[in-house]
Amino acid sequence: MKQFENILHTIDRSLRVLLAIMMALLVVDVTWQVLTRFVLPQPSSFTEEVARFLLIWISLLGGAYAYREHSHLGFDLIVRNLSEAKAKVVFQLCCLLVAIFAITVLIIGGLNLVNLTWTLGQHSAVLNVPMAGVYIVLPLSGLLFLLYSIYFFFNAPSHSVEQEDIL
Repeated sequence: MKQFENILHTIDRSLRVLLAIMMALLVVDVTWQVLTRFVLPQPSSFTEEVARFLLIWISLLGGAYAYREHSHLGFDLIVRNLSEAKAKVVFQLCCLLVAIFAITVLIIGGLNLVNLTWTLGQHSAVLNVPMAGVYIVLPLSGLLFLLYSIYFFFNAPSHSVEQEDIL
């Protein structure tokens, strides 16, 4: 299990760096879009598509990272009032549901979408990049959700996860 934790920590560090770089690129891209549209006489044609693709990647990878950090949106009113043993079971059930969603929707569905767009040769309108390259983030984020769910399932806290536990 220690080796699995080391792999997850490496993934976490890499994901943080990647998300920071993509956020910086998004800020630069949107700033350039605003400048070219309202200050310069010629608006940039590619910035909207770049921003859209970056936002897709940031949302899906950021969602996986938020899940890892327990900072995702959650409703814990019921769990807070359960005993520690029952709260652990509910936590593990949630991990199982996330894993099922990750496998069926993100990984399998994402791979089907990537395969379909690759087979059809679908490219973006402005940048002419293969849409399979944009959609590959679906199975990638699904794999991250799955890895984190497996880790959480076997390392379920014996009490409800509180904000103090995360910090």
